Amino acid sequence: MMDFLSKTPEPPYYAVIFSSVKSENDTGYGETAERMVSLAADQPGFLGVESVREADGRGITVSYWDSMDAINHWRHHTEHQAAKEKGKSVWYESYAVRVAKVDRQRLFQENTND
Repeated sequence: MMDFLSKTPEPPYYAVIFSSVKSENDTGYGETAERMVSLAADQPGFLGVESVREADGRGITVSYWDSMDAINHWRHHTEHQAAKEKGKSVWYESYAVRVAKVDRQRLFQENTND
């Protein structure tokens, strides 16, 4: 499962935490979500992403960035802004975006060598 966890550098860096409740109308949602991850990964300062979604529509995505400038650049990306607007009007019942500075991290991986 370690591939799910982003390989982030030593802190400090930043996390953007996007918690959401998706509506039942998900026309084009999956494709757009994949596109946003692909676009974000190409942005300067992007460090990684971790995302999960429950069957009931609750989900959380955490993206990691090396600076607030990188986050702001992504926030203003034209295609990302269009996806955010569609999220508000079609895909989400509710969501929250939180930005945090990561000062510490602890990583663990079970030894799988038998």
